[in-house]
Amino acid sequence: MDRTVEVIGRSPAFHKVLDTAEKIAARKTLTILLSGESGTGKEVIARLIHDMSCQPHQPFIDINCGALPETLLESELFGHEKGAFTGASVQKPGLFELANGGTIFLDEISNTSLNLQIKLLKAVETKRFRRVNGVEEVSVSTRIIAATNVPLEQAVREGRFREDLYYRLNVCAIDLPPLRQRGHDCLQLADHFIKRFNNDYELNVVGLTDAARDFLLRYTWPGNIRQLKNTLERAVLVESDEWVDIRHLQIDSLWGDERLQGQSAPSVESPVRVIADQMTFEDTERFAISSALTEASGNVSEAARLLKINRGKLRYKMSKLGISAFERS
Repeated sequence: MDRTVEVIGRSPAFHKVLDTAEKIAARKTLTILLSGESGTGKEVIARLIHDMSCQPHQPFIDINCGALPETLLESELFGHEKGAFTGASVQKPGLFELANGGTIFLDEISNTSLNLQIKLLKAVETKRFRRVNGVEEVSVSTRIIAATNVPLEQAVREGRFREDLYYRLNVCAIDLPPLRQRGHDCLQLADHFIKRFNNDYELNVVGLTDAARDFLLRYTWPGNIRQLKNTLERAVLVESDEWVDIRHLQIDSLWGDERLQGQSAPSVESPVRVIADQMTFEDTERFAISSALTEASGNVSEAARLLKINRGKLRYKMSKLGISAFERS
């Protein structure tokens, strides 16, 4: 089937996710549970399943179940009748109704209250429910995809999630792998994001240096794809010019072994070599600029070329860091 949602990645772990999604997409009555760490792309897969279904032009409606208090969430999901509460001046359909014929995506399903889970159970099992303060049942034909970034089995054991709802949602489960288990997918994603940022912000970033690509492969990305995207967006907008280098990637614990896969810290291409494992980001910048100036014999234009930034930006950073054009490291 054609995919209107763009998915990036060729690793075996991610290929398994795509293969399962394609197999179940046509089964409209199948309830799906997506699990995985925050930022692994659960909404992207939910949209992909919807777009590969036999009714891709029907509504796709998503809601973050952890973003609203219980009473408001119930009204959002199931709708309410006129006079159901103060301010309810008209009847309002809920998201289950608005998604009729299409898909409703219930993100962070683990954050729903036990009381609301009872009502969700009926909606999931029978595709029937009552609006808040309603008498008549509403019947819908809506595909339900739920997502969680915490293990629901543990939530069930702790009494925070209903066991019957868990088994009803877990008809078909897809576990999304974290980015650190997807190998070179992070490089494909990075190239994709840079192209997108070039288009969105009218930039001309060529890509990643070898040092940056090496770092991306060995950093564990605790925030997964979302963290990678945000890191690169900041790099192309604030730090880099033509190339994104390792020194442009401002990440917590950048040199911490707990976030790097492998024994040694990532190296930076000559002439900018990071020789200390515990340098602050400012120290790293200062060392890189000083090293480049040394190799360029104090020539700012040549140092800027070695650092792959423009001369004006180098002058600004030198002034900010208190570096003289004739400083030697």
